[in-house]
Amino acid sequence: MRTKASPAACCTTLEARFRAVRALSANLVSTLSDADATVQSMEDASPAKWHLAHTTWFFETFVLRDHVPGYALHDARFPFLFNSYYEAEGQRHARSRRGMVTRPALDEVLAYRAAVDAALVDALPDLPDAARALIELGCHHEEQHQELLLTDILHLFSCNPVEPAIWPGERKVPVAMPGPLGWIDGAQGVHEIGTEGDGFAFDCEGPRHSVLLHPHAIADRTVTNGEWAAFIADGGYAEPRHWLSDGWAWVQAQGIEAPLYWEQRDGGWTRFGLDGRRAIDPAAPVTHVSFYEADAYASWAGARLPTEAEWEVAAAAHDPLGGNQLDAAGPVEPRPATGGPAFFGDVWEWTGSAYRPYPGFAAAEGAVGEYNGKFMSGQCVLRGGSCATPRGHARASYRNFFYPHQRWQFTGVRLAKDL
Repeated sequence: MRTKASPAACCTTLEARFRAVRALSANLVSTLSDADATVQSMEDASPAKWHLAHTTWFFETFVLRDHVPGYALHDARFPFLFNSYYEAEGQRHARSRRGMVTRPALDEVLAYRAAVDAALVDALPDLPDAARALIELGCHHEEQHQELLLTDILHLFSCNPVEPAIWPGERKVPVAMPGPLGWIDGAQGVHEIGTEGDGFAFDCEGPRHSVLLHPHAIADRTVTNGEWAAFIADGGYAEPRHWLSDGWAWVQAQGIEAPLYWEQRDGGWTRFGLDGRRAIDPAAPVTHVSFYEADAYASWAGARLPTEAEWEVAAAAHDPLGGNQLDAAGPVEPRPATGGPAFFGDVWEWTGSAYRPYPGFAAAEGAVGEYNGKFMSGQCVLRGGSCATPRGHARASYRNFFYPHQRWQFTGVRLAKDL
């Protein structure tokens, strides 16, 4: 029989969780200059300073403003600057111009965080259950932004000709290439996927529902850099028969010849990472590839991408806390696989499924109802988490989603095939 925790114990646990999440964000930017944290390298990315302020705005708006009588905003200008896409919260600064916000400076944003943190912790014992649920949502929301913060810094630093490293890493001892790709027979028949309502989940992960799985197999690991280099050497980016029409048009228009951050130097492939420019590790999972590239590789390999239902049913037997995930500020990169099959960490895995609502899905009331449902159009589902995903954030039912051309996240490939 499960014993229900006391309100005081729940409050203590939630406070510890909140403090830990907020501390990790601050640690991730501890080596950045104000300029590093201000510049925006592309419209899909946001400045580090904006991520720090936006996650703070979330707690200030939906918890302190809405649930603490008499709370006064830290700065009345900040909601306009740091709202992201919540139409119900009114006008906001254009996403494409976030890099123009040179003021407030990084130290002012950190002071904003400290003030909101103190106010929230002080108010926590008297908050209603609805506000505490929003704190839990806000912690998961900030963990999403921790990953975005890292990938946005990576993209920014890749645009700098001197290719700086945020964390100079140690030179790695080469790891032997994994053996040939193995195949796991997938489950067949009717199965259930989606959240079971036990523990936190985002709204788009439910309702739990039945799916029909046909005979299939799923790869026991993700595709490696070495295998991707073979795809390139075989003309994979130059052969239209492997590509979807939209993908081929994208390759031609953008001049795509390799994964993002790959370059030929000194006779071999190199990649740029948060630890600077290095030779690719052939045994490590390939990353920074788009859905278009993932689908083309699968076609070239005589396979396909798994559906999200196939992936979730297979992953349900694996530990979501395992694998190479984000634990602390420090070197972040996909690593060669060791041990048995792993479904979590290293790289987000593209599926062949469109990001659409599950049967019976309904968005929540109010501004927080804009969190996921409004994006269920034109995007593809990824599963499993990455080396930049905070450990404990992902689970078998977790649905990440991006547009098919996007690849600045740690995105990779697991293959599947029909039987």
